[in-house]
Amino acid sequence: MGIKNIKVMSKVDVLLGLQWGDEGKGKVVDVLTPHYNLIARFQGGPNAGHSLEFNNIKHVLHTIPSGLFHPGCINVIGNGVVIDPIILAEEIQSLEKLGVNLKKSLKISKKAHLILPSHRELDAASEAAKGKGKIGSTLKGIGPTYMDKTGRNGLRVGDILLPDFRDRYDFLKNKHKEILRQYNYTSNIEQHEDEWFKGVELLRQYDLIDSEYEINSYIRQGKKVLAEGAQGSLLDIDFGSYPFVTSSNTICAGACAGLGIAPHAVGEVYGIFKAYCTRVGSGPFPTELDNEIGEKMRKLGAEFGATTGRPRRCGWLDLVALKYAIMLNGVTQLIMTKPDVLDSFETIKVAVAYRVNGIETDRLPYDINMPIEPVYREFKGWMTDISGFKSDSDLPDELMAYIQFIEQETGVPIKIISVGPNRDETIVRE
Repeated sequence: MGIKNIKVMSKVDVLLGLQWGDEGKGKVVDVLTPHYNLIARFQGGPNAGHSLEFNNIKHVLHTIPSGLFHPGCINVIGNGVVIDPIILAEEIQSLEKLGVNLKKSLKISKKAHLILPSHRELDAASEAAKGKGKIGSTLKGIGPTYMDKTGRNGLRVGDILLPDFRDRYDFLKNKHKEILRQYNYTSNIEQHEDEWFKGVELLRQYDLIDSEYEINSYIRQGKKVLAEGAQGSLLDIDFGSYPFVTSSNTICAGACAGLGIAPHAVGEVYGIFKAYCTRVGSGPFPTELDNEIGEKMRKLGAEFGATTGRPRRCGWLDLVALKYAIMLNGVTQLIMTKPDVLDSFETIKVAVAYRVNGIETDRLPYDINMPIEPVYREFKGWMTDISGFKSDSDLPDELMAYIQFIEQETGVPIKIISVGPNRDETIVRE
């Protein structure tokens, strides 16, 4: 066979969070983007808040992939994402003020579903009806939109190009109104419609694509693609701490369905985790520190939701949950963020097992909501400001011992260490 007949194929690398979200995915995607031709979001919606910092400016992205600040890189919102035209329009306008030309770099899947104003009202009504059992929804309409998607009632981005789009919109809105009446929930959907349809008009100005064809074309041409996940693995609808989860598959397998790529097309799987744990909203959190230590973590780590502003619950690193997430995702490389937050802690703890009903286990139980007592291993803190460090050879011995322990326990190398929020506060290990 002649060399001209050999097909050049690349792999899609996947980057995702291994905890309950907020692991620092946006910053790491921004750091990795120069090595890729295309960045694609594959699930979630504007409940995500991916923070990037450089040139003394902080940027928070909710729907748009985190590679947009690198000229020449294409950013795709995949079919697995749900889009609120109001929030996307606000995001686009704020980025255009910074001189970012999104008309050249942003493409949107026609198969991505739309979040209607009535979806947000349904989200609020459902959460209010749960009372003390509420799951801590961001109230962005994500859950009801995915429900309409799986119920085969949803509106997709491609529908805005159809002549009967308004009729389709009105039909679904009226259906939602009937459900809201059952909740006995007072709503005013119409007050948001003008802004919503302006967002739809803005969407029409962008390149609306059959993203599965475009991404697979990149693969065949040997170009580099990075799939960007949102939320975290422990919030996965199937494998997370159900029912306190999000409404999509946040794990690596979700990238296949959320972008239209074959499983064998997946290459490296980058798993991001914090050197400790955080969680926003309700739900189980075995290593949570509801005390002065947890408050210290929150203060030093500026642990407040990028989307909601809610204070994040904080606790020690949970190796049981981390190893579970690594297994589900087939992680090949680990990325640790925020060890700098622990710079002033004399003792660092890591949960290496759980004690459930008096029995020690290294597995995540089916019902993670039951009483769980973490079994901790203690490490000596490094008591050193590491925020300016550029190489792992500069890192204190105590931190290296912590890193090496995690690598030994998980069997996966930690390749990148983030020692601050800024783009250049990143150590890449050889």
